[in-house]
Amino acid sequence: MTPQPTADDLHAAVDRLSDRLRALPESTLRRGAAEAAFALARELADRARRLERPAPPPAEFPAAGIYAVGDQLAVAGHDLAEALRAAPEGPATGRELAAALELVRDHRC
Repeated sequence: MTPQPTADDLHAAVDRLSDRLRALPESTLRRGAAEAAFALARELADRARRLERPAPPPAEFPAAGIYAVGDQLAVAGHDLAEALRAAPEGPATGRELAAALELVRDHRC
């Protein structure tokens, strides 16, 4: 039986992806890697905000440029991992964690 994913798994996956993004050359970042990673960071940030404050519409996650996208992804992913740790345990939280982990693990840069 496969163990259930945890927020620590999400945290580690985000760290690995962020490190890969930070190591990419500028040309790769400019050819779309930064834009795709920023879209993922925005999605993770929106998921964290919905967990923490479901009523108000989420604020837009600001773009800080191609050289900051690795850091932005790390911040958004770590925020989501913390929001999931604080959320009540249950099937919905487990599904949210699994979905976020899949997004991060499936991202190609």
